Amino acid sequence: MPQSVADDSERYIARGIAHVKLATPVRAPITVSFVLMPRFTMLAFTSAIEPLRVANQLTEQVLFKWRIHSESGAPITCSNGVPLLPDAPLSEAPASDYVLVCGGVEPDAGCSAELTDWLRKQWRHGGTVGGLCTGAYALARAGILNGRCFTLHWENIPNFTEKYPDLVPERRIFCIDERIVTCAGGVASAELALKLIEDYYGAELGQAVMNMCLLGQIRRGEDEQLSSLSVRLGTRNDHLIRAVAYIEAHVEDEIDLAECARHLGISRRQLERLFQRYLDTTPLQYLNRVRLQHARC
Repeated sequence: MPQSVADDSERYIARGIAHVKLATPVRAPITVSFVLMPRFTMLAFTSAIEPLRVANQLTEQVLFKWRIHSESGAPITCSNGVPLLPDAPLSEAPASDYVLVCGGVEPDAGCSAELTDWLRKQWRHGGTVGGLCTGAYALARAGILNGRCFTLHWENIPNFTEKYPDLVPERRIFCIDERIVTCAGGVASAELALKLIEDYYGAELGQAVMNMCLLGQIRRGEDEQLSSLSVRLGTRNDHLIRAVAYIEAHVEDEIDLAECARHLGISRRQLERLFQRYLDTTPLQYLNRVRLQHARC
């Protein structure tokens, strides 16, 4: 076996008991470059990379290959304080089928000119680029989201739309718009990875990867990020769901309800009517109740 093939097998194929025989002919490995921004969200990153690893393990073949990059190549710390050692800096990143930028809790701070210029170059040269969690900030600054369907984590949408008023993100689990792929982060990264696995190698392998990852129910790209919040509130009213999400995300901040209403595109009076109609309370009363529950935790 050639040394390069042996090295690939050692790095990308873990040993396991379960096995899936592919019905689809194996093509050249799909290559993915993960670009980590400062204080990136580890859950979004690992949720994307693990299904690819599992797909390789189940088939005992290198279906996917990945490399990890930071801007400088130096160790980079994620949002929970754990450091990670990348393979190389951006300047040494090889061409890849997919470039996925993993953002986190400080997406503005991580959007350097070097990163966004590099992303724009990958896009212009025909690559597929994407964002996990808040990676869409880097894509927006690179100027490649205009007229595209895209998403990012719901908590960051108010700030994003204020910074980029001409861009309108979807509140979906993930979006695929030709050579732009984005997801909301968290376990939505796994659902995006599963979509890629199914598209390239079929539903049987996708289901097997789901089983290995103990994902009992898979959501599709068009599903809303806050479906669980919709169930909890007992309504699918989009303005109310977004208002509650905004309030709960800023429970420790000084919340200006007029500002909240502005982000939703409605008046404060309309906001108050929504809370009264669906929750039999006022926005301020709801905020105080959430703060009380938060203090007890």
